[in-house]
Amino acid sequence: MAARSLQTQQTGVEVSGHNLANVNTAGYSRQRVDIQTSPFIPTSIGAEGTGANAVSIQQLISAGLNGQIQRQFSSGGYWEGQQSALQNTQNALNEFLNGGTSASSSTSTTSTTSTGLATQLSGLFTAFQSVATSPGSISARQALIGQAQSLATTFNQVGTQLNTQRTSLNSSITDDVGSANNLLASIASLNKQIADAEFRGGTANDLRDAREQVLGNLSKLSNITTSTGVNGSVDVNIGGQSLVSGYKVMDTLQTYDAGGGNLLVQTATGGVPLTLTGGSMQGTIDARDGTLATLQNSINTLAATLITQVNAIHSPGFGLNGTTGADFFSGTDAASMSVNQSLVDNPSLIQASGSATASGDNSVALSLAQLASASQSALNNQTFGNSYTQTVADLGNALYDANNQVANQTAVAKMLSTQRSSVSGVNLDEEMTNLMSYQQAYAASAELVKTVNQMLQTLLALKN
Repeated sequence: MAARSLQTQQTGVEVSGHNLANVNTAGYSRQRVDIQTSPFIPTSIGAEGTGANAVSIQQLISAGLNGQIQRQFSSGGYWEGQQSALQNTQNALNEFLNGGTSASSSTSTTSTTSTGLATQLSGLFTAFQSVATSPGSISARQALIGQAQSLATTFNQVGTQLNTQRTSLNSSITDDVGSANNLLASIASLNKQIADAEFRGGTANDLRDAREQVLGNLSKLSNITTSTGVNGSVDVNIGGQSLVSGYKVMDTLQTYDAGGGNLLVQTATGGVPLTLTGGSMQGTIDARDGTLATLQNSINTLAATLITQVNAIHSPGFGLNGTTGADFFSGTDAASMSVNQSLVDNPSLIQASGSATASGDNSVALSLAQLASASQSALNNQTFGNSYTQTVADLGNALYDANNQVANQTAVAKMLSTQRSSVSGVNLDEEMTNLMSYQQAYAASAELVKTVNQMLQTLLALKN
C-alpha cells in the first residue's frame, strides 16, 4: 500500500511539473491525475482499504468551446483576408482615406494626395481653362500637355497596380492552398501518432493538443467540418468533400482558373470546385472578385469615358495653324491611356478653336474645361470628379467594414481565449498548491514505509 501510494503521488508531482513546464506553451491544455482508491480487501471486521491508484491522466478541455474557437478562427481569417487585400488595393490607388491617415485607418471618407487621380483630373480641367483664357499661348498649351501626360501616367500606374494586386491576391490564394495541404498531412500524421500512442493505453494528451493547434490553423485558412473517427482520429471535411479520414489524406486542394485569370479552389484528385464560406482564402477571393473587380471596372470606365468625351470635343476643333481631326487622347482604358504624340511634339496643334480661321477662338477649349461639371451617363450621371470620389468612397466603406469586422472578431477571439484559459489554462498558484500537496503526501507515504519497516524489525526481534 505504501509503495502504491508513493508511485501515485510521484505521478501527481510529474503531471504538475509537466503543467508548470508548459505554462507558456500555445494551445496546451492542463492535465490532472485521476486518483481512485484501490480495491479493498474483505476482512472479518469489514472492508479494509489498500490505498490509492493513479488510474489516468485527464485533459481539462471543453470540446464545445474548442469547436467555437475553430469557427471563430474561420470567421476571423475571412475578414483578415479581406482587410489585407483592401488595404493593399487602397495603396494601389495612391489615395489615402480620412485626411491622409495610414492604409489601416477605419473610415469611409476620402481626401486626395498631390499625385492621386482626383488631383490630376482637377488639374486637367484647370489646364483646359487656362488654354481657353489664353488660346494663343504656347506656354499654356505646353502646361496642358504636361498635365494631361501626368494624368495619363497616373491612370497607367493605377491600372497596372490594380492588375498587380489581382495577381498578388491569386498568389496569396495559391500559397494558402499549399499551407492547407501541409496542415491536412499533419492532421493525418497526428491521427496515426495518437492511435499508436493510445493503443498502449491512456490518452495522448500532448499529441491531441498539437492536433487541435493544427486544426485551428487550418480553420484560419478555410471553414472546416470535423468529426470523430476511429481510434481517436479526427476526420476533416472542407466544402462537403472528405479530405482527411483516419490516418489518410483522401484528397488535397489545388487552385484552378475560373476564367479571366481568377483562381478558385477545388479538390486536386476529384477536381470538385469547393464552395468556401470562411477562412482567409475565401476572404481574399471575395475581395478580389468583389471590391477590387468593381474598382477596376470603375477606373477603366472613368478613363474610357474621359478619353471618349475629350476626343469628341477636341477632334472637330482647329489648331493654331488650322489643323483638325486629331484626337487628344489615345487608348481605351486606364492602362493604355496616353496623350496624342503629335500634340506632345507640337502643342500648337491642340485644337482649341472652333474655327479654322480664328486662331484666337477658345470655344473648343472652353467646352473641354466645362467637362469638369458635366454629368456623364456612362458614370451614372455623375461628373468625372464626383464619379472618382464615389469610387474611392466605396473602397473606403469596404475597408471600414472589414476593419470593424476584424476588430469585432479580435474581441470575440479574446473572449473565447479567456474562457478556454479558465478551463484548460495552467494556473501557477493552483499547480504550486497541487505540487506541495503531492509532495507532502509522498513524504507521508515514505513515513508509512519507515513505520512498517520498524514494525517488521520489532516483529523479527521478538522471534529472536
